[in-house]
Amino acid sequence: MRSSRQRDVVLETVRSTFEHPTAEWIFRRARKRLPRVGLGTIYRNLKSLVDEGLIREVRSADEAVRYDGNIGEHYHIRCISCGRVSDLPVSVDRAIEQRAHHATNYAIVGHEVEVHGVCPGCQRASLSDRESFSRAS
Repeated sequence: MRSSRQRDVVLETVRSTFEHPTAEWIFRRARKRLPRVGLGTIYRNLKSLVDEGLIREVRSADEAVRYDGNIGEHYHIRCISCGRVSDLPVSVDRAIEQRAHHATNYAIVGHEVEVHGVCPGCQRASLSDRESFSRAS
């Protein structure tokens, strides 16, 4: 794929954060550098960057698609309160693929893991809300 200013900005924007941004977040950031860029252009460039293997999509049921500039093998953790997605700093477990093969006789080609929890920011907000409620009662 040939390089373009829009494509380069989209790639730089995705790779500049560990936040696993949505297309809309990328669009808002890209517009600071390219004021006339359209959301459709952002989506087209994201698709081509994913197709080329330069970034990857992080999909989850009932959540917006997010994008990851880290294309190395790794797991994710998602906050069930705010939807934040982060890289999970644990090693990829290849043994799960062997166990899956032995349990099913499938030819395993890979696996993804997403752990769900409540992020520290949402935990603090929840604690703060409970404390405010207790003082008001």
